[in-house]
Amino acid sequence: MTTSRRRIAVVTGSRADYGLLRGLLARLREHAGTDLQVVACGMHLAPRFGETWRAIEADGFTLAEKVDFELDDDTPQGVARSTGIGTIGFSRAFQRLSPDLVVALGDRFEILSAATAATLSNIPIAHIHGGEITAGAFDDAIRHAVTKMACIHFVAAEPYRLRVIQMGENPDFIFNVGAPGLDQADVAPALDRSSLFESLGIGEPRRFLLATLHPTTARPGADRDTAAALLGALAQVKDRNIIFTGVNADPGNRVIDNAVRDFVSARPRRAYLFTSLGSDRYWSALRLADVVIGNSSSGILEAPAVGTPSINIGERQLGRLRAASIIDCAVDQAEISAALRLVLEGRFQPDLSTEPPYGRGGASDRIANLLQSINLTKAFPKSFHDLSSTTISQHLASLDRSRVDPCQPAW
Repeated sequence: MTTSRRRIAVVTGSRADYGLLRGLLARLREHAGTDLQVVACGMHLAPRFGETWRAIEADGFTLAEKVDFELDDDTPQGVARSTGIGTIGFSRAFQRLSPDLVVALGDRFEILSAATAATLSNIPIAHIHGGEITAGAFDDAIRHAVTKMACIHFVAAEPYRLRVIQMGENPDFIFNVGAPGLDQADVAPALDRSSLFESLGIGEPRRFLLATLHPTTARPGADRDTAAALLGALAQVKDRNIIFTGVNADPGNRVIDNAVRDFVSARPRRAYLFTSLGSDRYWSALRLADVVIGNSSSGILEAPAVGTPSINIGERQLGRLRAASIIDCAVDQAEISAALRLVLEGRFQPDLSTEPPYGRGGASDRIANLLQSINLTKAFPKSFHDLSSTTISQHLASLDRSRVDPCQPAW
């Protein structure tokens, strides 16, 4: 255990990762041995995406730095430019903050900028949610790149721990803690439908679907078809409201955003779009929705934690472990409509008795304690951890036993 206070910089780039980090931030803020430095960047600062940095401050966290990515161009070239601008911004921020450790979650280009700046500044990195696969997005490559820059790893499931070992990381610094976002399931206020709709300014509190669609960056140009298939299926649902949460800042986001806005404007008092619901209202919406639909990781990680069925569309989440409450659909309107009927008519009855793949909470406490107590001089600088031929065989056998077919429909 260190005796001096440890300066820990935690990077958040959007409403999505902030929702996952919120519990950890609260614990680090109260930890006597920690100086918490919250760094907001990317979508948090953009008016188009709701300036959600204000929600961080509303939760009582002081922003140590803001790193603007100038997210005004959603082309691949524009996002590449923004990634470079973010790297410059983080290099300056880390020079001012001089953190002992940088904490980064996930796989987005904002996190790549932060990790690159930290690596070149010789600052140790702790990475959350490494070892996962999302074959339908370039996030997959970014996640693994950040894993190789990090020296401490907090993974969400045992197959992911094994995969990080496979990548040459030291097992002594790879911790299977579960998914930190699940901690919010037990602490977020449980609004009833009337209270939720009132807070959102929606009229009659009817039953509803919760929809989120993001670009599938590994297949540029596919987003128009994905949006058309989803919205075509949703147009056939006449007896439910539809609540959309906003698209992220990945390349191609404007095609999806424009399609959703057109859909919503054509259906007043039935379809609604919110750039951000905020963490508390989002958890209430997750609990109350008849189904979560789209291609967000929330349908894979968080929705199963509250028992809400998910319809996952396309390949964006291809490779992630699945709970029994998830239905996978191709980008096909008829297939999506069939899945919706299955859920809304009550014919989808998955077995929920098995342990969920991402745990049942408690990750934030585990991560906070390890961040403060871990011996950084042993973790960093790191060396490549080679496996013996025997260990490799055992390791690959373990991966085979734990592998889940991500394409197999849950029904």
